[in-house]
Amino acid sequence: MTQSERLSREALFARDGYRCAYCGQVFPPEELTVDHVEPRVRGGDHSGGNVVSACGACNLRKGHRRLADFLAEEPEARRNFFRLARYIWPRHRRAVAEALGKRGIGVDD
Repeated sequence: MTQSERLSREALFARDGYRCAYCGQVFPPEELTVDHVEPRVRGGDHSGGNVVSACGACNLRKGHRRLADFLAEEPEARRNFFRLARYIWPRHRRAVAEALGKRGIGVDD
């Protein structure tokens, strides 16, 4: 399966080691959700390069906000995301890092 193909929930959770990309904790599959890095309401798709595993609490906190907005307010989530979300599109990683940089926030801050 390529990164551009849609992953099943089970395949996504397995790919991510059943770990939330934001809090870093491991959860049983029934406690995980699919989070779109670029939200669908903002034009994001269902491809493997745009989705990460997230626990319900983190996904609820992120909501439909842009990822950079969420990560700017959540230092632990920011560090975990850049450490754990290895399968997202490089353009998403760059865009988020650049948006944070414009606010004076580094990915490791």
